Amino acid sequence: MQLQDILFSQGFGTRRVCAGLIQLGHVTVAGAPCTDPGAEFPTEGLRFTVQGVDWPFADKAYLLLHKPAGTECSQKPSAWPSIYTLLPGPLRQRPTKSSIQGVQAVGRLDQDTTGLLLMSDDGSFIHRMSSPKHHVPKVYEVRTKHPVDAEQVRRLLEGVVLDDDPKPVAAAACEATGELELRLTLTEGKYHQVKRMIAAVGNRVEGLHRSRIGGLVLPADLAAGRWRWLGVEDLAALREPSP
Repeated sequence: MQLQDILFSQGFGTRRVCAGLIQLGHVTVAGAPCTDPGAEFPTEGLRFTVQGVDWPFADKAYLLLHKPAGTECSQKPSAWPSIYTLLPGPLRQRPTKSSIQGVQAVGRLDQDTTGLLLMSDDGSFIHRMSSPKHHVPKVYEVRTKHPVDAEQVRRLLEGVVLDDDPKPVAAAACEATGELELRLTLTEGKYHQVKRMIAAVGNRVEGLHRSRIGGLVLPADLAAGRWRWLGVEDLAALREPSP
């Protein structure tokens, strides 16, 4: 693939902008400067730098973001900063076949909810991970206002009725992890589902954190607001059920 097309595919601007970056000497490949936009390189395992920023070529982007509180999962936030501002420009500008450029959040977390958020520009992956038909388990650590009791846990496991759906919604797993703490596993993602389920059993969510999706656990060393690429093992873990 030509170098200008490589940069374009990764979100570094239009082909004309990418060609200009190369011609001005801002791009190195394998540690060597390259000023020819038409130079051909194999993309497998390719790494390059643009204006000093190291970048691995990725045909499709698969990311994990540790979402901080006080952010919205929207390109056009209404009141809080967008999670997309936490990503570097190229990831927000990657060309896609859809009308929206760049990587997209796989589902949404409320502005006050923290934890594991997947992002990608692969439409099939986004659908597979977010569709309730695929029953991908998502684990939430819940801090409640009132003490958690066995009756609340039982009702969450058996199913509670939410105001917009007469069919009971049940947790795939649920356990009290402290007097005011609950670990809840869901396989679907209705609007404000955790908060509404907890309210339905007479309690209230005071803090909410997503710690796991499938078999993928939010890394303990990934600080809030930081992101990283997902590797082959990470993607495989997403297909595993939660323990």
